Amino acid sequence: MSEIDETILDSNQISSTDKAGRPIPVTIPIALAPGVTVVYTTRLGGLSTGDFGNLNLGGKSGDDPEAVLSNRIALAEAVGARLSLVSQVHSGTAVDVDERFAINTPFGFDVSGTRSDADYASATGEATSPSEPSDSSDDAADAAAPRVVEADGQVTSRTGVALGMFAADCLPVLFADPTAGVIGAAHCGRRGLERGVIQSTVDLMVAKGASPENIVATLGPCICGDCYEVGDEVADTFVKRFPLTKTTSRFGGAGIDIAEAARIDLAFAGVHQVVDSMPRVHAATEYLEEDAELAELCRTDGEGPAELRERIAGIEHSMCTFENPLWYSHRRAVKAGKRHEGRLLALIVRH
Repeated sequence: MSEIDETILDSNQISSTDKAGRPIPVTIPIALAPGVTVVYTTRLGGLSTGDFGNLNLGGKSGDDPEAVLSNRIALAEAVGARLSLVSQVHSGTAVDVDERFAINTPFGFDVSGTRSDADYASATGEATSPSEPSDSSDDAADAAAPRVVEADGQVTSRTGVALGMFAADCLPVLFADPTAGVIGAAHCGRRGLERGVIQSTVDLMVAKGASPENIVATLGPCICGDCYEVGDEVADTFVKRFPLTKTTSRFGGAGIDIAEAARIDLAFAGVHQVVDSMPRVHAATEYLEEDAELAELCRTDGEGPAELRERIAGIEHSMCTFENPLWYSHRRAVKAGKRHEGRLLALIVRH
């Protein structure tokens, strides 16, 4: 058994908890380059419940803030690094987190706009006592608001910092120049790809000393071209920017392949070393075919067949968030009539 397979097995300790009693997140590690690891979280090994179950790491969609916080702390401990999270807005903007990185949460650096219990109470007016005057000054509003940095790419030259990108169908792309000691992460939805987020992230890495010819990249889980139906108008616009990416979806309409679009822009950015994450993900999916926690999620989530074996048998692309029950999927949740879904994190860290 390979070292990577052993890592996957070691991460699948479903009933185990850390020293604080938190479930240990089930993750899939990818050895991207010497000293650089990519980690994909699954839905397994967290404290979120209901539509967010179980390892939701997104903090803006209404999940219990304490559960999200616990999940993030447990993840930071599992990967042995501080998380760095930004507010993703489908832009072409990348930021150098070294310019502003500061530990502001128990798990690391969070400028994603995550809401706490106090934020929700303040937003609904519950934080102000009826006998106290309400302070509506700009200063008071600024003090109550979470700190936010809007970006869809991050780069760092620090060790021990795990750049994180949230996803639930959009494509995370992770980068490393192991020679220069620079890593990057990009959130590549349709609009972010059109706005050049991959080029922006690579350019910022180069500004920190990286060389495109030395950069190694990998594509994380995302909705595949067979499942991402967008309609002819959107697909025809997208294909002008990214040739040969228009598809016919499994639902009969026009779709697009965002992973292929990312490969096109990686090539234009001069990044030609692309590691395939699929073999590791496929191995983990096969191993988890008998997993009790995943089986319970499938029985109760209403997002497909109730039997895990039937879900696994229906997977044609293990990296596809829509097909594989390991991942969160916005499209899958919407088709099930849900109003909410969780978010996975794709992380890259240099140790």
